[in-house]
Amino acid sequence: MKSARSLVLALSVLAVAPAAAWAAFGLRQYYDNSYSYSPTYNYYYVRYYYKPTVSYANYDYHYCVYYPSYPQYVYYYNPASQVYWGRYELGSKGDKRYSLLAEKDRKKELKDIPEKAFPAPAAMPEIPGSDDKVAIEPPPENVPKDVKAAK
Repeated sequence: MKSARSLVLALSVLAVAPAAAWAAFGLRQYYDNSYSYSPTYNYYYVRYYYKPTVSYANYDYHYCVYYPSYPQYVYYYNPASQVYWGRYELGSKGDKRYSLLAEKDRKKELKDIPEKAFPAPAAMPEIPGSDDKVAIEPPPENVPKDVKAAK
Protein backbone atom coordinates (compact mmCIF):
# COMPACT_ATOMS: atom_id res chain seq x y z
CA MET A 1 0.00 0.00 0.00
CA LYS A 2 2.83 2.38 0.91
CA SER A 3 4.67 1.68 -2.36
CA ALA A 4 1.47 2.29 -4.35
CA ARG A 5 1.09 5.70 -2.70
CA SER A 6 4.74 6.49 -3.43
CA LEU A 7 4.25 5.58 -7.08
CA VAL A 8 1.12 7.75 -7.36
CA LEU A 9 2.99 10.66 -5.75
CA ALA A 10 5.98 10.24 -8.06
CA LEU A 11 3.77 10.11 -11.15
CA SER A 12 1.79 13.17 -10.10
CA VAL A 13 5.01 15.13 -9.53
CA LEU A 14 6.32 14.08 -12.95
CA ALA A 15 3.09 15.13 -14.61
CA VAL A 16 3.91 18.75 -13.81
CA ALA A 17 7.72 18.47 -13.76
CA PRO A 18 9.99 19.53 -16.62
CA ALA A 19 10.47 17.08 -19.44
CA ALA A 20 14.01 16.38 -18.24
CA ALA A 21 12.51 14.67 -15.20
CA TRP A 22 11.22 11.95 -17.52
CA ALA A 23 14.82 11.05 -18.27
CA ALA A 24 15.00 9.58 -14.77
CA PHE A 25 12.73 6.82 -16.04
CA GLY A 26 15.27 5.88 -18.72
CA LEU A 27 13.23 7.03 -21.69
CA ARG A 28 14.90 6.56 -25.06
CA GLN A 29 13.55 9.85 -26.43
CA TYR A 30 11.47 12.80 -25.27
CA TYR A 31 10.74 16.46 -25.98
CA ASP A 32 10.57 19.58 -23.86
CA ASN A 33 7.00 20.11 -22.65
CA SER A 34 6.43 23.46 -24.30
CA TYR A 35 7.89 25.75 -26.92
CA SER A 36 10.23 28.61 -25.99
CA TYR A 37 10.52 31.82 -27.99
CA SER A 38 13.82 33.06 -29.39
CA PRO A 39 13.62 36.82 -30.05
CA THR A 40 17.07 36.69 -31.64
CA TYR A 41 15.97 34.24 -34.33
CA ASN A 42 12.26 35.06 -34.42
CA TYR A 43 11.00 31.49 -33.89
CA TYR A 44 9.78 29.04 -31.25
CA TYR A 45 11.58 25.83 -30.40
CA VAL A 46 11.62 22.70 -28.27
CA ARG A 47 14.51 20.33 -27.77
CA TYR A 48 14.23 16.72 -28.88
CA TYR A 49 16.35 14.52 -26.59
CA TYR A 50 17.33 11.01 -27.65
CA LYS A 51 19.73 8.15 -27.09
CA PRO A 52 21.11 6.64 -30.31
CA THR A 53 21.21 3.26 -28.54
CA VAL A 54 19.44 1.97 -25.47
CA SER A 55 22.74 1.67 -23.58
CA TYR A 56 23.96 5.17 -24.55
CA ALA A 57 24.88 6.97 -21.31
CA ASN A 58 23.72 10.51 -22.11
CA TYR A 59 21.13 12.21 -24.25
CA ASP A 60 21.93 14.00 -27.49
CA TYR A 61 19.51 16.63 -28.73
CA HIS A 62 18.24 18.44 -31.79
CA TYR A 63 16.01 21.47 -32.01
CA CYS A 64 12.47 21.39 -33.34
CA VAL A 65 11.83 24.86 -34.71
CA TYR A 66 8.42 26.41 -35.36
CA TYR A 67 8.23 29.51 -37.53
CA PRO A 68 4.83 31.26 -37.35
CA SER A 69 5.42 32.28 -40.99
CA TYR A 70 5.35 28.52 -41.86
CA PRO A 71 2.47 27.47 -39.58
CA GLN A 72 2.05 23.96 -40.98
CA TYR A 73 5.55 22.67 -40.14
CA VAL A 74 8.03 21.99 -37.36
CA TYR A 75 11.61 21.89 -38.69
CA TYR A 76 14.34 19.68 -37.23
CA TYR A 77 17.75 21.29 -36.72
CA ASN A 78 20.95 19.45 -35.76
CA PRO A 79 23.09 21.79 -33.60
CA ALA A 80 26.20 19.60 -34.01
CA SER A 81 26.25 19.72 -37.81
CA GLN A 82 24.38 23.06 -37.88
CA VAL A 83 21.86 22.05 -40.54
CA TYR A 84 18.13 21.66 -40.95
CA TRP A 85 17.53 18.05 -41.89
CA GLY A 86 13.78 17.70 -42.29
CA ARG A 87 10.33 18.81 -41.25
CA TYR A 88 7.24 17.43 -39.57
CA GLU A 89 3.80 18.32 -40.89
CA LEU A 90 1.58 19.52 -38.04
CA GLY A 91 -1.73 17.68 -37.79
CA SER A 92 -0.49 14.78 -39.90
CA LYS A 93 -1.41 11.17 -39.21
CA GLY A 94 -0.12 7.73 -40.12
CA ASP A 95 2.85 7.34 -42.43
CA LYS A 96 2.69 10.73 -44.14
CA ARG A 97 4.24 12.96 -41.52
CA TYR A 98 7.90 13.74 -42.14
CA SER A 99 9.94 15.08 -45.06
CA LEU A 100 13.55 13.96 -44.73
CA LEU A 101 15.95 16.15 -46.69
CA ALA A 102 18.65 14.56 -48.83
CA GLU A 103 22.15 15.20 -47.47
CA LYS A 104 22.89 17.66 -50.30
CA ASP A 105 19.81 19.77 -49.41
CA ARG A 106 20.57 20.18 -45.71
CA LYS A 107 21.54 23.78 -44.94
CA LYS A 108 22.34 25.99 -41.97
CA GLU A 109 19.67 28.53 -42.92
CA LEU A 110 16.12 27.52 -43.71
CA LYS A 111 15.91 30.27 -46.34
CA ASP A 112 18.63 28.42 -48.30
CA ILE A 113 16.48 25.30 -48.70
CA PRO A 114 14.08 25.53 -51.66
CA GLU A 115 10.57 24.19 -51.10
CA LYS A 116 11.10 21.64 -53.88
CA ALA A 117 13.94 20.07 -51.85
CA PHE A 118 11.43 18.71 -49.32
CA PRO A 119 10.12 15.33 -50.51
CA ALA A 120 6.53 14.20 -50.00
CA PRO A 121 5.89 13.36 -46.34
CA ALA A 122 6.60 9.78 -45.31
CA ALA A 123 6.98 7.89 -42.02
CA MET A 124 8.92 9.41 -39.15
CA PRO A 125 12.67 8.81 -39.56
CA GLU A 126 14.74 6.67 -37.25
CA ILE A 127 16.32 8.09 -34.11
CA PRO A 128 19.56 9.77 -35.27
CA GLY A 129 22.52 7.42 -35.09
CA SER A 130 20.41 4.41 -34.14
CA ASP A 131 20.84 0.97 -35.60
CA ASP A 132 17.65 -0.64 -34.27
CA LYS A 133 15.16 1.10 -36.56
CA VAL A 134 13.21 2.87 -33.77
CA ALA A 135 11.31 5.84 -35.22
CA ILE A 136 11.38 9.32 -33.78
CA GLU A 137 8.24 10.15 -31.85
CA PRO A 138 6.34 13.10 -33.38
CA PRO A 139 7.06 16.51 -31.82
CA PRO A 140 4.59 18.25 -29.53
CA GLU A 141 1.87 19.96 -31.53
CA ASN A 142 1.17 22.60 -28.89
CA VAL A 143 2.78 25.29 -31.03
CA PRO A 144 2.12 28.82 -29.79
CA LYS A 145 -1.01 30.51 -31.06
CA ASP A 146 0.24 33.99 -30.20
CA VAL A 147 2.50 35.30 -32.90
CA LYS A 148 5.37 37.14 -31.21
CA ALA A 149 7.57 36.37 -34.20
CA ALA A 150 5.34 38.34 -36.58
CA LYS A 151 6.22 41.64 -34.87
